Amino acid sequence: MKLGTSELLIILAIILVLFGPSQIPKLTSMVKKSSKSFKEGMEEAEAESQSAKAAVRETASEVKATAEAAADKAEQAVSDETQS
Repeated sequence: MKLGTSELLIILAIILVLFGPSQIPKLTSMVKKSSKSFKEGMEEAEAESQSAKAAVRETASEVKATAEAAADKAEQAVSDETQS
């Protein structure tokens, strides 16, 4: 949804009427802080997500290696059994 110039002016006029000119700097400050906090939270969540993905990949590699080793042992046991 895109806001045009006229929509933004209407929104700003409503804000000015509701809060008055003396409150606008406080509101902008609060919006900036909220935006910064949200951005930091998103970056933190992205970092945690990347970390979790790496951990899952590592665990998957370990499981694969263990499964391959078990398959090799089973194959060897079957081979030894058929030779006996």
